[in-house]
Amino acid sequence: MSANTVIHRIVRPAVRAIAPSGITPNQITTLRLATGIAAAVAFALDAGPWQATGAAIFLLSMLLDRADGELARQTGQSSPAGHRYDLLSDCFSNIIAFLGIGLGQMIHLGLLGPGLGAVAGGAVGILFWQLHILRIGNLRGYEMARGILIDPDDLLVFVPLLIWVGAAVPMLWAAAVITPLAALWLALSGTRRAQAGQQP
Repeated sequence: MSANTVIHRIVRPAVRAIAPSGITPNQITTLRLATGIAAAVAFALDAGPWQATGAAIFLLSMLLDRADGELARQTGQSSPAGHRYDLLSDCFSNIIAFLGIGLGQMIHLGLLGPGLGAVAGGAVGILFWQLHILRIGNLRGYEMARGILIDPDDLLVFVPLLIWVGAAVPMLWAAAVITPLAALWLALSGTRRAQAGQQP
């Protein structure tokens, strides 16, 4: 995963300002987890003002997701345990966000809302397992234009944006289709690589 995406550069000045304060990366990760849970709860309350509030909290949580690693690098506090805590917090926050969105959209979709949220959230968990536990693929940054680097998980910024413009239902459908397909593609490509490696 890249350490110099657009979101990293957005949070870098704030992280530089708080670095001398003694705040630790794990404290930022804990705040990321707390805001991730708060966003999911707000998403689940309704398909209107609370869901819009959840979107704002989710965006803050995404910024904190980048800030903890940035602080660890700036202050020399990187550690395997901190990295694992960061990954688990990110995964859990993203899974429950989709579950919350699905619950909030029950007014429009009925029980299909939580079903779509569970599919999207479950697929996020599977992708996490594939990438970070099985290590059958890797996340790398893509340079969209000169100096504009994004990671695939930066695309989650579209979640709050689409909620704010009133497109939560199509976003939820898209997440419930695209995320499982991405997990399936990764599984198939990993199988092909493994088979190729076994050939004499």
